[in-house]
This record gives sequence, C-alpha cells and structure tokens, in this order.
Amino acid sequence: MSIFYVGYLLTQAPSSHDEAIAVPLKLHGNMGLSHRVDGAVQTYHAALMLRFLIGFVEATFYPGAVFLLSRWYKHDEIGLRTAFLSCGASVSNAFGALFASGILGSLDGTLGFTAWRGRFDYRGRGVCNPDITRFSFVAERLASPDEQILAKQRIEEEVTSENEHKSKPREYYSGLAEALTDWRVWWVGTATSLMSASMSFGMFFPTLSATMGYNATTSLLLCAPPWILGTASSFVVARHSDATGDRFWHIAGPLLVGIAGFILAISTMNTTMRYISLFLMTQGSVAYVITLTWIMNMFSRAQSKRAAAIALINSMGSAGAVVSSYFWPSSWGPSYVNSYMICILTSIISIAMFWVLRMHLSRCNEAAEAEEKSLGLPKGLRYLL
Repeated sequence: MSIFYVGYLLTQAPSSHDEAIAVPLKLHGNMGLSHRVDGAVQTYHAALMLRFLIGFVEATFYPGAVFLLSRWYKHDEIGLRTAFLSCGASVSNAFGALFASGILGSLDGTLGFTAWRGRFDYRGRGVCNPDITRFSFVAERLASPDEQILAKQRIEEEVTSENEHKSKPREYYSGLAEALTDWRVWWVGTATSLMSASMSFGMFFPTLSATMGYNATTSLLLCAPPWILGTASSFVVARHSDATGDRFWHIAGPLLVGIAGFILAISTMNTTMRYISLFLMTQGSVAYVITLTWIMNMFSRAQSKRAAAIALINSMGSAGAVVSSYFWPSSWGPSYVNSYMICILTSIISIAMFWVLRMHLSRCNEAAEAEEKSLGLPKGLRYLL
C-alpha cells in the first residue's frame, strides 16, 4: 500500500509549475491505463512496480488542480472550491470498498477476468474514459479573453505589492528555490505530514468497521454514512472559514473532533459507541482542505512559488501516509488502541505546529501594520490567521 505514496511524493514538486493547468490533466489519463495493466500482472514485483507508477502519474493532478483554483478565486472564495475539489476522496472512501465488494462477490469470470483482475480493469476504464474529455473543460480554455482579464484583475486586487511580484523572475525553478529556502514551507509540510498520519485510519476504514462484528457486506455499507457526513461537513466548515477569514481554528476544530473519536474508540468496544467514533474520526479530514486553502493564502504573491509550495507541502503530507500505513498491524486489533494513540499524538503535535505558525503570521501582520502607519502607506496585504 505504501509504495503508491512513494511514487506520489517523488514527482509532485518537479511537475508543478505555472503551466500546471494542462500537464496534470494530460498525465492523469495514464493512471487509468496503469490501473488496467495492474489487473494483468502475474508477479509480486510487477504489481509493486505498477503501484509505484500509478502514484507517479497521479501525483501531478492534485497539486496542479489546487494551483489552478488559486489562479481563479479570491481568498474568501477558495476554501469552498477546494472542498469541492477534495470531496472526491471522501466519496471514494464512502463507496469504494462497497463497489469492490460487489465486483469481487458477483463478477468473477465476467469478460474472462477473475474478480480481482476485473476490479482493476473496471477501475481503469472509469479513469480513462472521463479523461478523454476532461482537458477540453479546463476553465482557461473555455473563458473568453475578457473573462480571463477579469479573473486576473480579481486576483491582483488582493496583491498590493505588484512591483515586488513583477520584479522577481517568473521562471518556475526560481519559485522552487524560494519555496525550498522558506522555513514556513518545511514547517507546514511537517505539520501536514503529521496530520496525514493521524488520518491513516481512512486506509483501514473497512477493517475498523468490521470490528463491530457485522458481516462483510454490512460492514462495508456502514462505511458510507461517516464519510458522507465528513464530506458535507467539509463544505460547511470551508465556507465558514472563507466567510470569517479564519484558518487555524477551522483546522484545529476538526482535528479535535477527530481526537474525540479516537478516544471514544479506545474507551469502549460497544458497537454503537464505536460506530459513533467513526463519524467523529472522519471530521478530521476536513482539516486537510483548510490547510491547503491556508497555503494558497500564505503564498499568494508569486505564482511560481505558490505552485512549488503547494507541491512540496502536499508531497510531505504524502510522506506521512507512507509511514502511517504501518500504524495498523492486525496484531493490534480489534481494539487498535496503540494505533489510535499514535493518531492522537500526531494530531496534537500538528495542532501545536499550526498554532506556532499562526503566532508568526500574526506578528508579521502587526509589523506590516506598524510600518504602514509610520510611512503613511495604505493598508496592504495581510495574512489570514
């Protein structure tokens, strides 16, 4: 499972740049082909290599899509749009295992495939076919020249330091160098990695659902409602974060709810209580959406640096997923107390690191305000907290 994230994290930063609008969408079609080939492999090593390649080609899509949103929407609009972009992951968590169960249980031998091979083929078809037309619907290809100018002006209204933006080189690798030397990128990346580790329960959600004692089909059906609620919550929390201009508490809040879910799961094996705990755990995934939004606000001045920062931080988040896939050995089940304790610890450290970042940005805002008052300058750009 973890080999997927290795390929995923290695290629995000090199492939993210100012033209990330097109490249990720083109490469993403290769992922569907990789899935279909995955069903035809005969050896363990071949399967391992293909899992790596799936992560390799998928890595370009998400940071590129997030960067695209940052070029079209203002700071008080971007959170909800990011939630819409990210909701696919929650929906797939809700129904992916159930679909797999249906395929494995009833389609064995269909089209000449064994059930597990057919699962990869059907999944690959689902990725490839929509991808044929996806590139035609990129916003900048559909928008008229006047609409593109309006969109650019809307974003530039928020960036008061235009001379700084224009004076810096626009090449991507200059932005990458700036991102690599900005301690905030590494700080947020580490916090995001810990957050991803705390959400590792999502990879084992059917297993956790099965600890309630129901049969396989019922356990998979029970996976859907918690993720559906988590998806709905992400829209509400993201919209409220946009409206209030607050980021930190909209990250800490969902993580604290997730911690409550972990504690509840540790404290009892009662079926009802453990199922309620699953609903609480899925709220933690909302924090990742707000974190991405905060990153886009934090590095809003230069597009190339913003693209590189998004990719680097998301890569570090993927590194957390690589390690955390080993947090859930079967020997720790069915209570998984140790696993939940690790998730609680990583959540708490992540919240603390984001608090330190908030304090730093607050001091930057205060320094900027003091400078503007002393020089008689109009109010400029402020970091969202």
